[in-house]
Amino acid sequence: MSSNNPGFATLAIHAGAQPDPTTGARNTPIYQTTAYAFRDSDHAAALFGLKEFGNIYTRIMNPTQAVLEERVAALEGGTAALAVASGHAAQMLVFHTLMQPGDNFVAARQLYGGSINQFGHAFQNFGWQVRWADTAEPETFEKHIDDRTKAIFIESLANPGGTFVDIAAIAEVARKHALPLIVDNTMASPYLVRPLEHGADVVLHSLTKFLGGHGNSMGGIIVDGGTFDWSASGKYPMLSEPRPEYSGTVLHATFGNFAFAIACRVLGLRDLGPAISPFNAFLILTGIETLPLRMQRHSENALAVAKWLKKHPKVGWVHYAGLEDSSNHAIQQHYSPAGAGSVFTFGLKGGYDAGKGFVAGLQLFSHLANIGDTRSLVIHPASTTHAQLTPEQQVAAGAGPDVVRLSIGLEDVKDIIADLEQALSKV
Repeated sequence: MSSNNPGFATLAIHAGAQPDPTTGARNTPIYQTTAYAFRDSDHAAALFGLKEFGNIYTRIMNPTQAVLEERVAALEGGTAALAVASGHAAQMLVFHTLMQPGDNFVAARQLYGGSINQFGHAFQNFGWQVRWADTAEPETFEKHIDDRTKAIFIESLANPGGTFVDIAAIAEVARKHALPLIVDNTMASPYLVRPLEHGADVVLHSLTKFLGGHGNSMGGIIVDGGTFDWSASGKYPMLSEPRPEYSGTVLHATFGNFAFAIACRVLGLRDLGPAISPFNAFLILTGIETLPLRMQRHSENALAVAKWLKKHPKVGWVHYAGLEDSSNHAIQQHYSPAGAGSVFTFGLKGGYDAGKGFVAGLQLFSHLANIGDTRSLVIHPASTTHAQLTPEQQVAAGAGPDVVRLSIGLEDVKDIIADLEQALSKV
């Protein structure tokens, strides 16, 4: 790229990619291989000893994956990234790098239901404890911090409620206690919000959602902001102490501002193994090329639908930050002036049964557990994605019994509204 400071759309198309040096192919090839030939024994030893960068085995790295990682790191403003098999895999590797048995982290209670389950149940098997706080009250994060706390975790735009979070306020709490702030930016995408600019240290995505954008491939990614001092406190030994499997290499001292991404790769992905497939990396790369166009259309359509629903007599409430009378509108305008995104919730006056009936009556919308597709999607969280939670947890997560979540797609907005109207007429 000729520009020293390329724009977002240019980065979405070009970052990390060059014509293939062997064939001249302009599109990034799918390097569908398990392993890579070494030049000689010294080359192999240098790669295995972290003395030289290069490909060893596709469980650890792959050239198609490398372009994806560089592109998302550029879009988020990070120093490096690691792509993996899913968003859940990304979260697992992040906490595997930070935590020891008996440690804890503080997480927002306004999270995707799958994350709440992973943190509250699966992570207990590793001896990791989660403590829940409220993003509307940043001081609630501070009250849970003790000498075994290793991180703070939030979403930039909470799922399913569609609430924008005051990242900077929570980042201030994290800095005060010398803790890394980890932000799941899946719902917003870097087109709407770049958490590293507001105090985050690590950014995560489910690539399955808006970055891929077409509902055809699974993936997750970890973006290293390069901003956190992993050696200062002695609380992060995987980064600050010599690693016996790499001849005593100290990762933070050796790799500096991209040491966290390296640690997740060579200490987590290497041994736990949730690798992204080269084909999925290729599909997600293709999706990212249209990210700015899609996010604009998603936001425009969603705003029009939210305004329409707000006037409907069978709708009790609409929570969409893009509405001027929303209590979340000011925060949305501060963090995401380009739009409020695709996903929001509303409640039907008939409650739980009305919500389930409404979903069953839709025809254009697809009823499935995903967001960020080109197609409009719908789900009733209390009976599906958040069904494993207690009623109190459901309400706290923004997934109460009357809640319907919409992920507004790229169809003509008149057709989206027509489908909503015919389904509501049957409730």
